[in-house]
Amino acid sequence: MSGHGKVVIAVARQWIGTPYVHQASSKGAGTDCLGLLRGVWRDILGSEPEKAPAYSMDWSEPQGEERLWDAAMRHFLKKPLDTEASGDVLLFRMRSGGVAKHLGIAANVGVSGSFVHAYSGHGVVESPLSAPWRRRIVARFQFPKEIN
Repeated sequence: MSGHGKVVIAVARQWIGTPYVHQASSKGAGTDCLGLLRGVWRDILGSEPEKAPAYSMDWSEPQGEERLWDAAMRHFLKKPLDTEASGDVLLFRMRSGGVAKHLGIAANVGVSGSFVHAYSGHGVVESPLSAPWRRRIVARFQFPKEIN
C-alpha cells in the first residue's frame, strides 16, 4: 500500500460510525457517500475544489445525467478498473441502466477486499468488497497528492 493510500484510508476510517444524513459532510454528526469523500478531501488536501450543488436522492436519474461521474473526473485522477489499490475512490452503478450514484474508498484489496462508505440506514461503515459490490464498480479514481 502506498503511503498516500494509507493516509486516505486512515482518514476515511475516522469517519466510521458517522450517521447517514443526505447532503451532509460532518464527521461524527452526519454524512452521505459524497459528503464522506468531501470530508476526506478537506482533511487531506484542504478546501474543497468546488461547492457541491444541492442534489436529490435519485442523483439525476430521471435525466440520465452522470453528474457524480463528471465531478469525479474533474477532481480525482482516473485509474484503470483493474489496477486496484488501497485509498482508491470507487464509483458504483447501483442498478443496470441507472446513473452511477454511490461512492466509497477502497480499504483492503484482494481476496479480503473492503471499502469505507456512507450507506443509507447504516451510516459510515467498512464493508466487504464482495462480488455483488465489485460488479457495480464503473470507475476507479485516486485522490490527488496535492491540489493543482
